[in-house]
Amino acid sequence: MKLAWSDSIDNLDWRELAALYRAAPLGNKLPATLQVAFTNSMFRCFVRENGVLVGVGRALADGTDCSYICDVAVMPSHQGTGLGKAIVAKLLALSAGHKKIILYAVPGKEPFYKKFGFRRMRTAMAIFENQALAAERGYIDEP
Repeated sequence: MKLAWSDSIDNLDWRELAALYRAAPLGNKLPATLQVAFTNSMFRCFVRENGVLVGVGRALADGTDCSYICDVAVMPSHQGTGLGKAIVAKLLALSAGHKKIILYAVPGKEPFYKKFGFRRMRTAMAIFENQALAAERGYIDEP
């Protein structure tokens, strides 16, 4: 598997990125929304095989205090190959020096991230656009 890594959003096909999130499956993210999110992220990883986007991830960071790793997605054809692990490791390396690195994950994926040293926070809280759906999917407790 010959992979090409990049952090550049120049010439990125945002529709291809949206298709990767649907396939991963991490939901239906609009190309325009992804463009805003990735453009505003300090760190990002795009991984291609033979020109095809097969893995991504990003981190919002302030350069000193907090880096927030999110939106790690890998094509089903490449899941279980270590690519997701490599993307997280790259984002962690880029985030080095921050006082805290926070990660947002799909419920059930916690054991994967524990291998990197992540631990569940007791103080994290969130307001979701659709609180009921977030509770149904296990992201937050019922009110």
